[in-house]
Amino acid sequence: MFRIDRRFLRSFDWGTLLFLLVVSGMALVNLYSASFPPAAWGMPPYIKQCYLFLMGFSGILVILFFDYKELHFWNYPLYIFIVILLVVVLVAGNSAGGAQRWINLGLFKLQPSEPAKLMLVITLASYYSRKEVDGGYGIKEMITPVALTLLPFMLILKQPDLGTALMLIIIFITMTVFAKVNWQTYLLGGVLGGGAAVFAWFYLLKPYQKRRIETLLDPGKDPMGQGYQILQSKIAVGSGGNFGKGYLEGTQGHLHFLPERHTDFAFSVWGEEWGFFGSLFFLGIYFCMLFWGLYVAMTARDRFGVFLSFGVVMLIFWQAVINLLMILGFLPVVGIPLPLVSYGGSSLLTTLLGLGILMNVRMRRFQVGQKKDV
Repeated sequence: MFRIDRRFLRSFDWGTLLFLLVVSGMALVNLYSASFPPAAWGMPPYIKQCYLFLMGFSGILVILFFDYKELHFWNYPLYIFIVILLVVVLVAGNSAGGAQRWINLGLFKLQPSEPAKLMLVITLASYYSRKEVDGGYGIKEMITPVALTLLPFMLILKQPDLGTALMLIIIFITMTVFAKVNWQTYLLGGVLGGGAAVFAWFYLLKPYQKRRIETLLDPGKDPMGQGYQILQSKIAVGSGGNFGKGYLEGTQGHLHFLPERHTDFAFSVWGEEWGFFGSLFFLGIYFCMLFWGLYVAMTARDRFGVFLSFGVVMLIFWQAVINLLMILGFLPVVGIPLPLVSYGGSSLLTTLLGLGILMNVRMRRFQVGQKKDV
């Protein structure tokens, strides 16, 4: 289980590492500006984020020493462990802003719903790689992955954390479509999905969640309430122009007009200070990292590696897309961070561990004695 040799070092995934270092560097530069000037008390967010990056990179090193195939054995024990943490949060977790989502670990507060997303990727990758069905997965074969998704979904929805709960559904749909299902499953899924959306609107969504969706359609209707974040974010991004106002010169962020500027709206700070072309450069590097991840999936040695790599890339991709559309006012504010960029220990460590798994798959693509089954 614990092995590494020179062949793995020669096939080390320098591509993912290079993209990761560049994106992380830009993220820390942006976080310093987003938290400038630093508060007179407490550790500045960018210092905490540096420590978390070191923890995450240490985790990547540990992951690289293990064959990712071991996750076939460990995925269900880890799944149970994450579910237990989600239950603990509901019973004895820390509360903030009307939500109970965190377990205090001292250096940072663990939000179990973040690693739950990565764990769902691993669990679904293990299931779909073990159980291949000719002609696509039918309704019978979908019972297990649906159940594995709904359990953490309901626990996270109970916190309440609608954004993260919906991310589990998005991960499930993306990986299931990639695995291929038959037309009866698509039809039933569409009917049940539409019915669930109607039921959620009338019976599950809380009033403030409904207001967020309504604000998306007309943010100017409540400019000092639910629409404030979207309006200020759009002002920040738009005021950056082509080349931005300059580093540490953004007025929306530094004058505290922009809320949550170091977490959910971190990229708004970048857009204001670096402008359109600076944002284009940042997003170019960011999405090149994701395209490289898809290349890793295409060249994986087995079916499990393909699903695992694809799931990790899609986990980062969808969070990034939702966050960017959110700060531009095309989606309601649902608290989805921009991976590697937004401040937050649980999100950052989960993303780094996911990229560590991606590097593991790439590093073992030439491993002998394994038959590629995709």
